Amino acid sequence: MSEIVFDSVSRVFQRDGKDFLTLDRVSFNVRDREFVAIVGPSGCGKTTCLRMAAGLEFPTSGTVSVGGRPVTQPGPDRAVVFQQFALFPWKTVYENIDFGLRSKGGDASARRERIARQVELMGLQGYESAYPHQLSGGMQQRVAIARSYVLDPDVLLMDEPFGALDAQTRVVMQEELIKLSRVNPRTVLFITHAVEEAVYLADRVVVMTRRPGTIREVIDVAPIRAAERWGLFDRTEEVMDQASFVHLRSHIWRLLRGEQQPETVALNTTGGGRA
Repeated sequence: MSEIVFDSVSRVFQRDGKDFLTLDRVSFNVRDREFVAIVGPSGCGKTTCLRMAAGLEFPTSGTVSVGGRPVTQPGPDRAVVFQQFALFPWKTVYENIDFGLRSKGGDASARRERIARQVELMGLQGYESAYPHQLSGGMQQRVAIARSYVLDPDVLLMDEPFGALDAQTRVVMQEELIKLSRVNPRTVLFITHAVEEAVYLADRVVVMTRRPGTIREVIDVAPIRAAERWGLFDRTEEVMDQASFVHLRSHIWRLLRGEQQPETVALNTTGGGRA
């Protein structure tokens, strides 16, 4: 089992000697082999949640657990795809994808087969010997995604993985991720600013408030998807034409729009300044 559980998680950062509350008693879970997307305003703590699940940051209070065990450090059961490509500039495409596999050992021919499958899936054929500086940003992110997929982890933690891709490539990658989820499901925590992407990909969507981040609403997409049989459609535009998709997208946008309203500035009526 690879369930991710956030239990009353708060996170306080210090800057210039002052405390800033980024997350405030956040509780939600990602069930085993479930795909959960988080959306919310910039700065609400979406990426902080992901980094805590990865073992790269830790709660000030509350707990984060994966597979029933508290997260205390990174582990091979979790693969992370960041917004930044994070490739080794001195290694080729093939060597970057192979890096994690080599550290795990195993048969060389089996590794080559797994790498070849990911190269084909990500459209990297012919670029195996290229270095990151010879690739476009979108191609570099494909390599980063392939490097995570090839490890076959229990948990995928994805922070805006398609954000650097052009619009058409992004749609293709979304469709490929759906296909992967059907064939070889994994527990996925997915961070995105794109509402359409969240509704299209996820079983549930967690909507967060502006900072300090709390859970505004958790929306269960899977029953609605099943009711309109989204599974019959392989193309993004076909899914996005469904009435239930349009309804959910509009609902989430209304929630987010409410979080984007300017904050009310309280005035100190005695001194004439801001409170």
